Amino acid sequence: MNTIITIGREFGSGGREFGRRLAEELHFEYYDKEIVEAISKHTSLSEEYVQQVIESAPHPLFPITIGQSMSYTENYQMHQIQKVYQAQCEIIKDLASKSNCVIVGRCADYILRERDDVLNVFIHADMDFRLKRIKADTDKEFKDDNKVIDFINKTDKKRANYYNYYSSKKWGDSRSYDFCID
Repeated sequence: MNTIITIGREFGSGGREFGRRLAEELHFEYYDKEIVEAISKHTSLSEEYVQQVIESAPHPLFPITIGQSMSYTENYQMHQIQKVYQAQCEIIKDLASKSNCVIVGRCADYILRERDDVLNVFIHADMDFRLKRIKADTDKEFKDDNKVIDFINKTDKKRANYYNYYSSKKWGDSRSYDFCID
């Protein structure tokens, strides 16, 4: 049996860096963007498209009203979105079965929920910390903090929508994780 640590995180909280450093310290494998690359190869879809799908829930993009049928294009897009999620599940389960690892995001805690060897962590931070961190981590010069805060909030909302759509949990709710770290 392996030890798997999943990391959920708010945008700009440092969750990705925390996961990477934890993996290095424990000598575990680290998976983050590598999962997107693997999904892209598995599905023959572009990494950009896969990333876009993973950052959004299907239902806001493609609302379905009872009594109406989807167009061919909407049906095809929904099929592609489900294809991405199925590939994501297979890849995450496969990675978890191979070795001790840290997996960042991608509903990994939910996908691996039936395993006994998983520790689920959520990283959050106050907005001032996140704002400073994002401004320090980018080459772009930000003139309007409100635009950055808006971007942070929109990114978190997309992550929450995706997670809440596929899981029976609520993204960021402390009851959904073993540890929450500020």
